Amino acid sequence: MNTHEIDYQIFGEEMQFVEIELDPFETVIAESGAFMMMDDEIEMATIFGDGSRKRGGIWDKVFSAGKRLLTGESLFMTAFTHQGRGKKKVSFASPYPGKIIPIDLCNYEEKIICQKDAFLCAAKGVSVGIEFSKKMGRGLFGGEGFIMQKIEGDGMAFMHAGGTVIEKELMIGEVLKIDTGCLVGFTRDVDYDIQLVGGIRNTVFGGEGLFFARLEGPGTVWVQSLPFSRLAGRVLSNLRGAGGGKGEGSILGTIGDLLDGDG
Repeated sequence: MNTHEIDYQIFGEEMQFVEIELDPFETVIAESGAFMMMDDEIEMATIFGDGSRKRGGIWDKVFSAGKRLLTGESLFMTAFTHQGRGKKKVSFASPYPGKIIPIDLCNYEEKIICQKDAFLCAAKGVSVGIEFSKKMGRGLFGGEGFIMQKIEGDGMAFMHAGGTVIEKELMIGEVLKIDTGCLVGFTRDVDYDIQLVGGIRNTVFGGEGLFFARLEGPGTVWVQSLPFSRLAGRVLSNLRGAGGGKGEGSILGTIGDLLDGDG
């Protein structure tokens, strides 16, 4: 393996954290702000990008890190290395209510494509890069734009998603339609596109958006029940006094809230 081998345990239900056990000189990388706690003799270091590139000059590292800006992430990641003896533990927490998804990349052809804020942490050697959409409609209306994250390697990686997370196995030609915000990630062979909801009443009054995410197998798809954008939107709606009634998202939503007494 090119990636450090790590053991782990996930704790909690709604607000989870993952505890990773490191042998001497093993390293785990994480997004800035994910750190929760660690044992003594574990050293923390800020690095350009994900640290998966062992060769190349400074400009290669700057270019690799700079690509992360396109996904809305920081130029830097944090590496935690066990510099002592025995086994030591370091923990990383989820940023909002949901589930942490452990992924052994060897079981998924060493590549996962996911939404831009899904990556939490991984064993050193796992590459966290960007995946450009080649389809115009998917880029414009897919909810994630033209750029998604890709996680590659032969080790353990951890994603985070909101609410309850379900893993769906799609057979060849099997199609799954989901809300664009509920898509967490999928394996390399899944064909991902967007599809118009269709129907004037659905479009104007449905409150479910104009497009579905359409995923066709074979492969694995991860779906979340509570996208962070939906959670944030509901909170903002209540802060503004809108009430977030049953007409959320539709043209007549605000009028409906007034009639229901929610306005």
